[in-house]
Amino acid sequence: MDKTIKLRVKKEIGKDDELKVLKLKGALITKKYTEIIHIADENEDFYLNSFSTSSENEKEAEHFVLDYISDNNLKDTITLVSTKN
Repeated sequence: MDKTIKLRVKKEIGKDDELKVLKLKGALITKKYTEIIHIADENEDFYLNSFSTSSENEKEAEHFVLDYISDNNLKDTITLVSTKN
């Protein structure tokens, strides 16, 4: 069964952080955690990005996202919201 992982992404960010966010999304697809990432407005300050992954990949994808956020100093830009459907 697929699991949904949600990320809250700040709307107003600099070009460097915007590039890092795009690279994260590309890496999620390249590593085959997902095929598509859905983007929706959460409110005036944040986007809600979500993607589905297999239950076998859920924890690995979650750890990848958290490590990426930490390694790229994005903790004020991206927040892991949920790993549940």
